[in-house]
Amino acid sequence: MDLDVFVTTHRAEWDRLDHLLGRGRLLTGAEADELVALYQRTATHLSLIQSSAPDPMLTARLTQLIARARATVTGTRRASWRDAADFLTAGFPAAVYRSRHWWIPTAILSTLLAALIGWWIGTHPEVQSALGAPAELREMTRPGGAYETYYSSHPAASFSAQVWTNNAQAAATCLVLGAFLGLPVLYILFANMLNVGIGIGLMTSAGRLDVFLGLILPHGLLELTAVFVAAGTGLRLGWTVIDPGPTTRRAALAQQGRAAIGMAIGLALVLFVSGLLEGFVTPSGLPTWARISIGIAAELAFLVYVYVLGGRAARAGDTGDVAEADRTAELPTAA
Repeated sequence: MDLDVFVTTHRAEWDRLDHLLGRGRLLTGAEADELVALYQRTATHLSLIQSSAPDPMLTARLTQLIARARATVTGTRRASWRDAADFLTAGFPAAVYRSRHWWIPTAILSTLLAALIGWWIGTHPEVQSALGAPAELREMTRPGGAYETYYSSHPAASFSAQVWTNNAQAAATCLVLGAFLGLPVLYILFANMLNVGIGIGLMTSAGRLDVFLGLILPHGLLELTAVFVAAGTGLRLGWTVIDPGPTTRRAALAQQGRAAIGMAIGLALVLFVSGLLEGFVTPSGLPTWARISIGIAAELAFLVYVYVLGGRAARAGDTGDVAEADRTAELPTAA
């Protein structure tokens, strides 16, 4: 394509579109129709230029022109409480449900890894010695030691806030860094499972595994599920870089990225609940069976939420992406 000839041929259309956009709401009906037609043609022009004769300055001008035209044609829309309700009852659970083929295997493999690490540490005294001096390990695992007092060492409210912040940051990091082929996600996931495995191993060697599980299960079931969902979504985002599917890599990443942002918001709410459990239920004076029952109930409630509401929304076509009217316009691809 001869770029100079192309620009000369269509410059008048671009200038006309720019002029109509400058008039704002003062357009007649015929001029509004003309603006829509020019917007569509200019989008096609930009696609042709990008695929055949990319020019940075011209591309930037037409991109800006199309963005202004789209804002004028589609208008702006303010978020409402109905949007929040739709997100919580459809968008977020649908996104979690649709990514289940990623986070469920992640959860199973991670749990097996933590159990394997725990078994290795618990049955090999030399590994325990490498982790710390015998006196230090006894201090951690004894009745009233560090593992038991950790959850009651701070006021419940501030402890819940701290836990929620740390876990939300970890989940968001998994989602954001997933685009780097998922490698940072694997590191974060391994670090979490290593910590759990060390706790299992040390408390098992001290004959107090039941105490450890009684402390971690009330909040850990929901908390780790949220981490697994975040990690699975991050890995899915990383795989999209490798295999974007039938769409372009840019479009596939945009769709998965928007869903991941929504997932981060939803998981922050889930982790807020687990933080409350960790701050108020785990260190409470309730019997162990009662504390674990609360944790199981919270986990089951989340799974029912995902599989009932999310499954229904997913079957209705909800992907967890933002509404079509709120997405960036996708340019037609030149043949």
